Parts: sequence; structure tokens; C-alpha cells
Amino acid sequence: QVQLVEFGGGLVQAGGSLRLSCAASGSIYSINVMGWYRQAPGKQRELVATITSADSTTNYADSVNGRFSISRDNAKNTVYLQMNSVKPEDTAVYYCNAGVRTSFWKSYHVEYWGQGTQVTVSS
Repeated sequence: QVQLVEFGGGLVQAGGSLRLSCAASGSIYSINVMGWYRQAPGKQRELVATITSADSTTNYADSVNGRFSISRDNAKNTVYLQMNSVKPEDTAVYYCNAGVRTSFWKSYHVEYWGQGTQVTVSS
């Protein structure tokens, strides 16, 4: 019904940059919040950054604040994550997340996830 597809993962050297994007498609009436989460091997999934659609309020994990930047294009239902000054500890599978209202007749948003994209930072 709703699909989130991530792009842009890969291998990058420490100190380098990478840009992730995630496009939502399908039965979408509105999206309230979009964000990025990550999961490293043996660890729980954790929040990286979120951004609201109404006023683009952003929220960052302390570990990435000042290095990563989240943005969105509401017209394209797309969210981006610009990753700068990456560190080996940023290595993880990065997942896109969105709160989607699928029709006018439904007053609530449902959380959807992308399939994940691998980001590997070499030292």
C-alpha cells in the first residue's frame, strides 16, 4: 500500500560524505513525520534524525548532531540525509521511516519502514 525506498548507501572513508534519499509512494494522503534510523550489528535500532512536514522541525541524535543534516521535499514525498564527517561508528544499515495517512477517511497516521540501505565507513 505504501512503499519507502532508500537510495545512496555505500562505502565511504572516514571524514567523507554521503547522501541518502528515501522516496515514499503508494496510497498517500499525507505524511506528518519522516526520519532516518540505523542499526549496527549486534545493536538495537536507533534514531538518527527526524523532520516534520508542517514546519520542518528537525530532531537529531546527539551522536550525529552537527555532522548530519535531514531535509525533505514534501511535493515528492522524499526525505534526505546528508552525512558529513562520517566516522567508522556510523557504519550501520540505515532505515527510512514515515508516518503516513493513507486516505482522507482515516484520521490517523501509520508508521512505515523502508528496506534499509547499508552504510559502511572505513577508517
